[in-house]
This record gives sequence, structure tokens and C-alpha cells, in this order.
Amino acid sequence: DLLPSDLEELILISYQELSEKLMGPTDVAVRSSATAEDLPDASFAGQQETYLNVQGDLSLLETCKRCFASLFTDRAISYRVDKGFDHSQIALSIGVQRMVRSDLAAAGVLFTIDTETGFPDVVLINASYGLGENVVQGTVNPDEYYVFKPTLKQGFRPILHKISGSKEFKLIYDIGGSKMVKNVPVSLEDRNRFAITDEEILTLARWGCLIEDHYTAKKGQRCSMDIEWAKDGQTGDLFIVQARPETVQSRKNPDVLETYHLKQRGPVLIQGRSVGEKIGQGPVRVIKHVQHLQDFQDGDVLVTDKTDPDWEPIMKKAAAIVTNRGGRTCHAAIVSRELGLPAIVGAERATEVLKESQTVTISCAEGDTGFIYEGKLSFEVERVPLKNLGRPKTKVMMNVANPEEAFSLSFIPNDGVGLAREEFIINTFIKIHPLALLEYEHLEDISVKSKIDQLTTAYTDKTQYFIDKLAQGVGMIAAAFFPKDVIVRMSDFKSNEYANLIGGNNFEPSEENPMIGFRGASRYYDPRYREGFALECQAMKKVRVDMGLTNVKLMIPFCRTVEEGKRVLEEMGRHGLNRGENGLEVYVMCEIPSNVILAEEFAEIFDGFSIGSNDLTQLVLGVDRDSEIVAHVFDERNPAVKTFIAQVIKAAKAKGRKIGICGQAPSDYPEFAQFLVEQGIDSISLNPDSVLKTTVKILEMEKILGR
Repeated sequence: DLLPSDLEELILISYQELSEKLMGPTDVAVRSSATAEDLPDASFAGQQETYLNVQGDLSLLETCKRCFASLFTDRAISYRVDKGFDHSQIALSIGVQRMVRSDLAAAGVLFTIDTETGFPDVVLINASYGLGENVVQGTVNPDEYYVFKPTLKQGFRPILHKISGSKEFKLIYDIGGSKMVKNVPVSLEDRNRFAITDEEILTLARWGCLIEDHYTAKKGQRCSMDIEWAKDGQTGDLFIVQARPETVQSRKNPDVLETYHLKQRGPVLIQGRSVGEKIGQGPVRVIKHVQHLQDFQDGDVLVTDKTDPDWEPIMKKAAAIVTNRGGRTCHAAIVSRELGLPAIVGAERATEVLKESQTVTISCAEGDTGFIYEGKLSFEVERVPLKNLGRPKTKVMMNVANPEEAFSLSFIPNDGVGLAREEFIINTFIKIHPLALLEYEHLEDISVKSKIDQLTTAYTDKTQYFIDKLAQGVGMIAAAFFPKDVIVRMSDFKSNEYANLIGGNNFEPSEENPMIGFRGASRYYDPRYREGFALECQAMKKVRVDMGLTNVKLMIPFCRTVEEGKRVLEEMGRHGLNRGENGLEVYVMCEIPSNVILAEEFAEIFDGFSIGSNDLTQLVLGVDRDSEIVAHVFDERNPAVKTFIAQVIKAAKAKGRKIGICGQAPSDYPEFAQFLVEQGIDSISLNPDSVLKTTVKILEMEKILGR
């Protein structure tokens, strides 16, 4: 049970040299590196041991021996058997590194690819306080940040996404104790802050790009990386402590698009961070301790606090996995991806909320948030071969609302985003009326202020919360489709919808018919909302100027008159959004008869049109589309509506302006899309689930027309 004496001697000599260089006895990390780790079909995640805060000759020799021995634990042998590796062909080396004092600061993991979708142009960073093992093992729910690589390399600051994790514990030195490290609680104040600064996020992302570029050049093909990093709390310096190839996305078949669709919804029991994009279902099996692993049955949904390599034999039997703790770079997440299982991590109270034998559906097919639904819900899997799908001359774009789905949707063959809705971002991620943030100090309702405080904990300037969240939401969509056009429609809530936001009742009028009331362009220059629109403009400026996402074009909804359009453009200019400056194009929605009748005049002040067939049909036919009584009259295929559409396409073409459509009609009716192609429309923006089938219809019509 001893190391060879010559090896021991060399280890101690090297340790002494390191200590002398650092002016005293040195604490080190002892890290394993096996020859079969991080292969395309096997990550060996956590199979071999790592030891932290190792001090002194005897401790160093003991941990080196344990590290070598971890090659032959039960779990490591079992894993190799499962993967078909010859035990005699596996070797292990050890790296001994000076400890970075991240126990006094922060540490984590970064990937140079989106771990869930395989989107290659982002760096994903997880961060938490203390030593990095908590992030790797899934002991904490860490912060999560996304950075966009292409514009980062151009010198911009494209932090697309920041989510503060709960970061409940931190792993620190246990000097003088029986253990080398220990977990201690994190103060509420620190938990509510981000673990690292924006500048540190950008630095880590740049380093990730450099490491990826190095190995890409070495291998002659893209080599996405899985990297561990640490910040020294004594010096403030950042360090890279480990880098290895990413092992899951490299196995995906790029020629087949596989999409899971939930066909019905049920009560949401709990939610967390989604891993993968699949749907799974089965009976709940709550396992709170490794001693009870034998209770697990094939097809169960594993629900536990967190996993480690000892759990892997049962993980491969699971229909899905749910953990209370962990981020999307923890052990449970890595192994679930390798096994092709849907998993939800960081669900916090899953082991309490989900009951033994309860049937549930685990959905990771709805973006970054994973949902656990009650019952066995119906779903379908769509597999589409992409290799031979032709591209029409008419641009086929997408309507995208949810930023969390953007990376995944970008793999559908497309020509960009014809409609990105601000409303979804405001309603889902911001939740607060912009004027309530502006007037925060003067709010009298204590409950409203309390809700705002909860959501804006990390912000002393409440308005910056709105700007950052809106910019990040739009930035995620713009980055997913970069450098293709992404047309962002400025907010188009009606007054009753704005009133439903936190604090909204204080600032919104009560209208008999909000559908044709205080909405769209009319709000933007009106004193009652002008300052709220200013926050929207500042967010869009941040996307284009700070993040470098100049593929974003802006669109003005429900613009009743040409004069109104001029006033809105003037208002935008006050906030640095000048049409034509830095390539900025501004479109107008064509959804009111006046937009069609005065199309040539609107074309003088806007760069293009996007037909909103829902509102245009409503106003041409005089039908309130919210009324079920006259719903049978509402039909975009009515000859009057089609006449207006044909007329505005002709007018836009005559003035040399772009014209597309983002309304519902071509998504619902492929023959309507063919009508638009006949009229010579430039682009058709569709709901994601109808892009492929409608593309086929467009190609058929273009062939008939000889285009």
C-alpha cells in the first residue's frame, strides 16, 4: 500500500521546490487525469478523485496514493465495463497544483458551447463562492452567465444573460480540523449578489475563446472546451485550473433536427434548470441517500438532492432525473447529457414537493426552465432530415418570443427573426411596469414595493434592472441568429395588459376597448409613458452598441399616422437610436388600414413594413378579435384583407422598401403563404413549428412561378 520509493522521493523534491518558490509550506490540489477521460463517447465525469487543500509531505503522499487507487473503485470499474473499456489499457496520471485561494473568493466551470443545445457561439459560465468542487458536484445552485463569442472577439461586452443562483454554501479550508475542506453557509447578502463582476465574466470568456482556438487549431476542427476556473481571494487574480474537450455535443448528428413537443399541459408541480431538450415521464422515486439506491427501478424518475459518481448505475435506468441542487455544469447534468436523459437541476424543494410513486412528466423542451408536470402528458418527437432541404428565394424567418428557446430554434433552417416580441420578455422575466421602477421612491403600496425589492435585489438603481433584463432577453435572440436580421418590435401591450404588471395599476388608464386605445406608437411620445419608452430605447442601445449585435432592427407597432411615426423616430433619436446611424433600420407594422392607404408616405420615414395580419384583419373587417361572438367572421383569407395585403406589397416594392409578414395567417394556412409569394413579398415570418412544412409550400409555389 506504499508508493514506489523513487516516486515518493521525486514527489517530495518537487513539492519542496514549489514551497521554496512560494516562500513557505504550500497547500496544493491533487488532481487525477486518466487516459480514457473526456473521450467523445465517455466523459468519465467525477470517476477519479481530486483532493483540495493538501498540506505537508505525509498528506501529499497519502492523497497521491488515494488518487491512483481511485482508478479501481467499484464505480470506476463498473463505468469502464458499461463503456467497454479494457481495464489493463487505462492509465492515470496526477497533477499537483498550488491551491488558488478561491475559498476566499469564487470558482466554477465554463463551457465554450451551450451545453443544452450545442449552440457553438457562446461561453457558458457557472460561478459560486468558495472552492469549485461545489459547482462540479452540484452541491450549490450557482450563478449562470452567457457571453457571445463573435462580438466579444471584436472588443464588445456581450454578456447576454445573467442569473443569480442561490449559492447556499461555500467550500472553504478546514485548517486544524479532521477534514481538509468544509462547507459553510453563505450570508444572505452575498447570496443575493453575483459571485463575480462583469469584467471578470468577460475575462473568463476571452480566456475560454483562446483555449478553444488553441485546441481547434491543433486538431484541425472545432474543439469546444470544458474548463474549470478559480479566483484567488488574496490577490484577486483569476486562474484556469483545468481544461478538457466537451464530450456530449460532439456526438450529435447535425443532419437531423430532433424536436420534442408537449401536446398538452398540466399542473406545474415544481421547476428548475433544464438539461437537454427532451421529455420524459414515469413514477417518482425519491432517493435521499446512496444506501437506498437498490430501491430504484427501471423507468423511474430519479428525484434526489444531488448526485455523484456512485449514483451512475441507477441513473442509466432512469426515465428522467430531478435534483434539488446543482447548476447545468454539475455531475447530474453532465451524466444526464451523456445518457441522453432529460434532467432538471436546482429544483430546490423537489424531494419535498414530489411524492413517491406519483406519475409526472419532465419537460426540458420549453427553454432554459424545466417543468415537472403532474400526470402523464401527451408529447411527440419530430425528426427532420436537414441535408437536402432547399432554400427558397423568399426569406423564411421566424417569430420568436422566448429568449430561452432561441439557441435551439436557431438550428431550424431560417433567414432570421421577423418578429421578436418585447412583451414576452417584459411579462416573463421583468414582471414590473417600467414606470413603477421609475417612480419607485413615490410608490405608496407597500406590497408592490416589496415585490419590486424581491426581483431587483442586486440593483440599487431600479431602472437599470429593466434595461439589463430587456437587453439580455433581446440579446439572447439576436445572438442566436447572428448575423441574420432580428426584427425587434417595441412593446405592444394594451393598457389592460400593462396594468397587470407589478405596479401597473397606478399608471394605466381604464379603457372600454384597449385593443384600439392607448397602445403602440401612441404611447411612446405621450407624457404618460414617454419615460417608460426611454428605458426600452436604452435597452436596445445596449444590445446594439455595448453587445455589438447590430443585426437588431427595430419595429414600431400600431402607428396610426405618418406624423405619429415622425414623433416616435424623434423620441428614439433622443436616446441614441437614430435611423441610419450604425446601420440602424426602423420598420413599421402594417396593421391599420391607414398604413396601407398611405403606404408611400410611411415608406418615406421607415425602412420597411411588416404586415400584422391579425390586427389588419380585425380593422378591415371591423371584428374585435377578442370577441368569441363574432369570431367566425375573423378570417385573414377574406378577399378584402387579401386585397389590402396585395396593395401594400405593391406600394412597398414601388418605393424600394422591404416588406414582410409576421402575422399568424401563413403559419396556420400554407396556401396563404403561397398567395404572399405570388404577390412578391420579401419575407414570411412563421411560428417555429410551421417553418419546415411552410418552407416546402413556398418552394412549390416558387417553382410554379419559375423563380
